[in-house]
Amino acid sequence: MAAKRSAGLLLFRRGDTGDSGVEVLLAHMGGPLWARREAGAWSVPKGEYVPPEEPRDAAAREFTEELGLPPPRGTYLPLGEVRQSGGKTVTVWAVEADLDPDAIMPGTFETVWPPRSGTVCTFPEIDRVAWCTPDEARTRLVTGQRAFLDRLAEHLATAG
Repeated sequence: MAAKRSAGLLLFRRGDTGDSGVEVLLAHMGGPLWARREAGAWSVPKGEYVPPEEPRDAAAREFTEELGLPPPRGTYLPLGEVRQSGGKTVTVWAVEADLDPDAIMPGTFETVWPPRSGTVCTFPEIDRVAWCTPDEARTRLVTGQRAFLDRLAEHLATAG
């Protein structure tokens, strides 16, 4: 069985937000498993795809599916890929854009909850999004995605 692959978009905006002047948009994972967690319970808005779909096309599609909004226009900066601890490979692009967290209309998924109850419940894919400084994002993001923050910082530092 082939390893799962996901692709996503990491939005960033510049402003007066402390030392770096940058904020990134993170999504808190929806569903009962993540409801009471903060640290390590946030993600880049992303989702799975299967080739021959191109990763960048999947990133844009998943952005719309997860947030209910069209992907932002702008220059997509490739941040590469990481392999998460569960074996999934995640590919991400950064794009400079602003987004009102109150404007999201997340997609949903169904699962049996509580486990083994036979009751199928519907939950949002993500239950909220928030703008975070890179330091805040580092504590909130799942461990495997933190490399994208470093890669974005490197790009912004070299781009001036």
